[in-house]
Amino acid sequence: MDIRRDFYLEKLIKRKSNGLIKVITGIRRCGKSYLLNNIFYHHLLDSGVEADHIIRFAFDSADDLYLIGESLIQIEKEKRGVDPEKFMAYIRSKTTGEGIYYLLLDEIQMLDCFEAVLNGYLRKENIDVFVTGSNAKLLSKDIATEFAGRGDEIHMYPLSFAEFMSVYNGDKYTGLSEYMLYGGIPLVVLRDGAGDKATALQNLFNEIYIRDITKRNRIKNIGELEDLLNILSSAIGS
Repeated sequence: MDIRRDFYLEKLIKRKSNGLIKVITGIRRCGKSYLLNNIFYHHLLDSGVEADHIIRFAFDSADDLYLIGESLIQIEKEKRGVDPEKFMAYIRSKTTGEGIYYLLLDEIQMLDCFEAVLNGYLRKENIDVFVTGSNAKLLSKDIATEFAGRGDEIHMYPLSFAEFMSVYNGDKYTGLSEYMLYGGIPLVVLRDGAGDKATALQNLFNEIYIRDITKRNRIKNIGELEDLLNILSSAIGS
């Protein structure tokens, strides 16, 4: 089931060819990749852009990494980023024609020296760059620092209530109750049943959000952090 995100699509459309790196940020699973690689991609096609002038690349995709001679498993084992030289060679081979090429790059923080690579593309008149980044690496202050004024941030949130209701089967009163209980993470909203929704939320919280916080801030005592979060959540709930 498709969820329309017209508010964010319009932001991307207005920023086309503005000479900056368009960076979509937001918490994990709020829909950044879907916005870029599906909604915006199909908008470009519908507006007359040729498919071979839209280059989609996900740095967490084993299939995409294979195209540039990289292995996701090897990268994980060696705890390194994607080789920028291999990636740039791939892009050069794809941008030899006339007209504007649109680079739609997902999980850009997995590319080594990504700041220098993207800043280099800004000097090319035939390339327009759109990227998504993980919250563990790319926050607003990081974009201001890393791209030295060349980054244009589009901060994305989970589904608004209006977006939620566009896919909810029921009246607005029961919809509001469910929205307030489970929130607007698309992955959770599209699940059926209270048990599945609760399990999905718990997995996101433990395996993704906690991990990002501890990694970014180098927190060693995770138990104390979890206790603190439980206290805060309980107080807010009360």
